[in-house]
Amino acid sequence: MSTGIVWFRQDLRIADNPALVAACTECDSVVCLFIDDPASQTLSQIGAASRVWLHHSLKSLSDNLEKRGAKLVLAQGDSESVIGQAAKHFGATRLFWNRCYDPISIRRDKKIKKNYGDLHPESFNALLNAEPWDTVKTDGTPYRVFTPFWRMRLKSLPGRKPLGAPRAIACAANAKKKSAFKPLQLDTLELLPKIDWHVDMMSHWRVGEKSAMASLKRFLKADVNDYTDARNIPSVKGTSRMSPHLHFGEISPRQIMHVLCEGADDLSDLSAGAETYAKEVIWREFAYSLLFHFPHTTKKPLDKRFDNFPWAKRYKKPLDAWQRGMTGVPIVDAGMRELYATGWMHNRVRMIVASYLIKNLLIPWQQGEQWFRDTLVDADVASNAMGWQWAAGSGADAAPYFRIFNPVLQGEKFDKAGDYVRLWVPELSDVDNKYIHKPWELSDIEKMSLDYPEPLVDLKTSRQRALAAFDQIKRPE
Repeated sequence: MSTGIVWFRQDLRIADNPALVAACTECDSVVCLFIDDPASQTLSQIGAASRVWLHHSLKSLSDNLEKRGAKLVLAQGDSESVIGQAAKHFGATRLFWNRCYDPISIRRDKKIKKNYGDLHPESFNALLNAEPWDTVKTDGTPYRVFTPFWRMRLKSLPGRKPLGAPRAIACAANAKKKSAFKPLQLDTLELLPKIDWHVDMMSHWRVGEKSAMASLKRFLKADVNDYTDARNIPSVKGTSRMSPHLHFGEISPRQIMHVLCEGADDLSDLSAGAETYAKEVIWREFAYSLLFHFPHTTKKPLDKRFDNFPWAKRYKKPLDAWQRGMTGVPIVDAGMRELYATGWMHNRVRMIVASYLIKNLLIPWQQGEQWFRDTLVDADVASNAMGWQWAAGSGADAAPYFRIFNPVLQGEKFDKAGDYVRLWVPELSDVDNKYIHKPWELSDIEKMSLDYPEPLVDLKTSRQRALAAFDQIKRPE
């Protein structure tokens, strides 16, 4: 009798889970194991908001496994030690997992494969449509610009058909031998905060594999054809909001691509909106390619000129105001408050708030990346780092540093009637459309009636300061 351990990580689903399918095929019984391992995942360790999502996602996965006769075994601690204890406890002879791509996970996984050779460890790709090492230029070097990366990926899309979910999973029996392994209850992991701020946040979401697929199909049926334009309007439901489901692996990008292409021979038959959405899915894969090939970019700029960028030295107060949504710039504050309330922020607004932090306040992009990692339910280490480096002008395919988003013009273009601002900054709910994105232009009497701060900095002056700072690190091409 052979027993296989399936080590769940960013793949909290049953369908299109190659590690689970392989274990069910090759072993007589299966142990479904999740390890909460804060020590060995320092780089990609999820923040408070994501841990709340993880709690609910694990509950959903546990329920789905039980319907198929299996049980989700929970543990906490160093992954290598826990796997050894669990293997002894259940008499396991095999070990399966789906790959992660951050440098700490890669080093850890290589070590586990080396030290547990007797379990014949086997890993699979479940997080991406294609491996980062398979999407490179003809000379073997990685892409640093998205458009050619997309063109290469386009040749192989939608790719192989997603794997089905096992109908039944033979659950491993209880302990074979005495060991230090002690399965835990979900609440024992203490993923939820002691103060219940998370309740309101999670009221905006439905978590789990079933909800992820339902949300995708709802979006593709109702909204995808308008996606090209609607995705830029933060006051409407123009995006799929699939990012947290993808981050935790409640759905795979392969599943998304196949549902998107259902009824079409290939991507050339898709509507403009659907093709734009497909590009966004592959943009995420571009982020993982960058993470894999340039692992230092989670903390350091890809463009080494930015190692010497003259960032502000004292920025605690403006950083705090930015985090709380009290900068005095309405669309920036609306985005930061949406983030705090829902654990998510509209992508257009993410670019605006990032540009404001980096370029108007001259605060290092790493500060924004860290805050997003702690407050986003979709705090994906690859996408988060790439997005912030893009905004800073220091990453791959980055916006030029001199491209500085004017938050007033952005608001007037993408939130014309101020609906988004009024939703999240109710202090401005009665302000006329003419001033909704620049309330500092109201008369002194009108401003006195508002419980809203003056801007931290002058937008024009701070823009010139940012350009002058960039001039200090420029060098001839």
